[in-house]
Amino acid sequence: MQTTSIAASPGQASGDALPAAVSEVRWWVRLRRAVAFRNVSALYLLAFMVVVFALWVPGTFLTAGTWRSLLSDQALTCLVAVGLVVPTAAGVIDLAIGAQVGLGAVLVARLLVGHVPIPVAIVLSLLAGAAVGAFSWLMITRARIPSFIATLAVSSLLAALTAWVSGSQQIVDLPAGFGKLGTGQLFGITYPVYIMLAVAVLLWYVLEHTPAGRRVYATGGNPQAAALVGVRTSRVILFALLTSGAVAGLAGLLLTSQLSTGDPTVGPGYLLPVIAAVFLGSTQFRGGRFNIWGTVVAAYTLAVGVKGLQLAGLPIWIPDLFNGTALLAAVGLAAWRRAPATRRIGPGRLLPPRPAAR
Repeated sequence: MQTTSIAASPGQASGDALPAAVSEVRWWVRLRRAVAFRNVSALYLLAFMVVVFALWVPGTFLTAGTWRSLLSDQALTCLVAVGLVVPTAAGVIDLAIGAQVGLGAVLVARLLVGHVPIPVAIVLSLLAGAAVGAFSWLMITRARIPSFIATLAVSSLLAALTAWVSGSQQIVDLPAGFGKLGTGQLFGITYPVYIMLAVAVLLWYVLEHTPAGRRVYATGGNPQAAALVGVRTSRVILFALLTSGAVAGLAGLLLTSQLSTGDPTVGPGYLLPVIAAVFLGSTQFRGGRFNIWGTVVAAYTLAVGVKGLQLAGLPIWIPDLFNGTALLAAVGLAAWRRAPATRRIGPGRLLPPRPAAR
């Protein structure tokens, strides 16, 4: 019996090899882009700072206690930044976020010393934060005030409201059980870290995997075009500000739980590091788009820098200098990530256009 073998033609062999070669090239290109400095600059900066501070202050910086403290202490800043991603992605510059944290901190304390049950006080504080977001929405979409100016004015109003609620004094004698919310631990990590991660996962899913998230990014990218294709931009901005307001209120009540006192001065200090984290986070992973996990990485990168400088015994004003420099660098990187034609518009392009009301 004669056996006949059929050999593949050279054209067929090369045709089979071509898709594999193209796939390999694409994989290499994707990997190179993923690890490029422009895409993960915060991770390179984090690695650099870890090396510097490990050599500078190895006796304190490299201890497990320092890193556990860093993880827990930065959780609230990261939580506020994660909440701020939503309105920023929708094109709203919210300068009232720090004041919202301060209001949440004193409001929950005032309710608790007034013998309001802890669960009710928590819910009311969250609703108050959302109400502030709704008020900002009215100023932006109905009064047609640019978000930069509107939220700056709201911040001043909240500062006055916080002083009135607290009487410009710390509110003490809070229920002992309330403190466990901010200081309780699971596997050596405080509860606020887990709360921050839960909120981050939820908002990441909404922004990246739901129609609501796509509408948020469409509104922030071009509100006029989004309105023309049927996106109710006013409702999107309302959703974004309600979300950030509630998250800020949550951060404020967790802060009061940690401190065991309602301090009317704590809120404004969150504004600069939070905005720096959001803008630096926009340069990570998503090609210049505001995103949740880039913001988380940026927040902890900035925290490592501040903690290292503190451990090195530098003056108390150094953290402010570091955060301010980081914000300038973050905005510069965000502009650099844009297309050349967009960069020619100038730095003012980073401020979103006024949203169309619908």
